[in-house]
Amino acid sequence: MFKEIAVEYLTGLVQLVNEMSPYLMMGFFFAGLLRVVFPRHLITRYMGQRNMQSVLNASLLGVPMPLCSCGVLPAGIGFYRNGASRGSTVSFLISTPQTGVDSILATYALLGLPFAVIRPVVAMVTGVAGGLMGNGVDRKESSSSSVQISGEEEHPRSVRELFRYGFVELLQEISKWLIIGLLVAALLSVLIPDDFFTSYISNEYLAMLLMLLASVPLYICATGSIPIAAVLLMKGLSPGAALVLLMAGPATNVATMAVIGNTLGRKTLGVYLTSIVGGALFFGILINELIPREWITGAIPSMAHGGAHGLSAGWLSWSMTVILGVLMINGYLQAWRSRREARKEDQIRSEKMKSNIHVFKVEGMTCAHCKASVEKGLKELENINDAVADPGNRTVTVEAGKVEEDEIRSTIEKLGYIFGGRR
Repeated sequence: MFKEIAVEYLTGLVQLVNEMSPYLMMGFFFAGLLRVVFPRHLITRYMGQRNMQSVLNASLLGVPMPLCSCGVLPAGIGFYRNGASRGSTVSFLISTPQTGVDSILATYALLGLPFAVIRPVVAMVTGVAGGLMGNGVDRKESSSSSVQISGEEEHPRSVRELFRYGFVELLQEISKWLIIGLLVAALLSVLIPDDFFTSYISNEYLAMLLMLLASVPLYICATGSIPIAAVLLMKGLSPGAALVLLMAGPATNVATMAVIGNTLGRKTLGVYLTSIVGGALFFGILINELIPREWITGAIPSMAHGGAHGLSAGWLSWSMTVILGVLMINGYLQAWRSRREARKEDQIRSEKMKSNIHVFKVEGMTCAHCKASVEKGLKELENINDAVADPGNRTVTVEAGKVEEDEIRSTIEKLGYIFGGRR
């Protein structure tokens, strides 16, 4: 019995990976291409006004960007501190994590053309709606109360950078959640009976609310949520409820909500949540009422057509799966080496801090970009000689002749993180 379940699980897992791998590889390529041909400083230029055009620009620019809700926070808040309007920032924060060039292609691979079109359109519309509401609660801040954070340094515009970002850095960022999504999806396909939703949760709107309650507080990668949605759809979940999962899962989680509320204010957080939750329910109901379910389920290639779908058939699918696996292993090895070297460097820097050392707790740091952002922001303060952030221990150690704790708090919070006081 156990052997049969294990074989069924592994078979389903391999089928899911084979279906997604060619489109993921294309997505990583286009993500790298987007990075090198579209410099980040242009984003700020088109997001600065408190009007419809800036909000629309922010949403249009956010939709194809392959940033998760973790990566989008420092970027969005950096834009805000450099002059982007509150509405444009909200629009960017809403539309960006819901989708991306990689997840659009992966959505087509597993969910078919209808969802591949619906998903970015919904992300853009909800981003614009949230941005317009954000402009409605916008308040001008005096220059003395803001910390000017320079944008991310311009990256090299080269073929090497294209492949480095697309197939190393981005892959490192999403591989964990992609693997989790695939493993969970394969498990669900084995454990959930084919008629589960039609037999036990036949009410489409109850299913939609359950998806919403599960999705809002938790983080699900935009790409990693796709196989889960595909499996649930084939188990009888309504397309509208699947859309709720695909929208709310990637865009919201407890940490993101805490940072947005702390940085942009509670009213802006309210706008952010209203746009995502309201948009998910509105478009979920719209899809259920206006689009025949057969149009959605009939377009799911991996389930409905036995895995034969365009690019993902045969040897190409297996080749891309093998290459993707090798790239993931390479990404984890490089990440491990980078963390080890960073720890050594941090240890050396900490040992050089001879006196006046102060340790503070900082919540919300999750990656190397967060670490660099906190260190750079603090070192720009007049009395700070050096700063070493440790995302793992959620601390930052500073060497300073004179420490103004309120100034440290203000800087960390305006960078988009949560100050927890002295350790």
